Amino acid sequence: MPTILTTLERAFVLARSGECACIGDLVKRLDREGYDGRQIYGPLLRKQIQDLVKEAKKRHSGSPS
Repeated sequence: MPTILTTLERAFVLARSGECACIGDLVKRLDREGYDGRQIYGPLLRKQIQDLVKEAKKRHSGSPS
């Protein structure tokens, strides 16, 4: 049985994956996958996700932390 993720859980998975270049890309991806990207709001949540996106970019580009 497949695990069904909430919108926020999927957002964190995508942010860590390195597949999204910015929050805007992540929200569009959520919408395409049938999630509600409007749930990604508020300064703290957006900062957490943006930080994860940046870390993933560094990790995937091979740059040192």
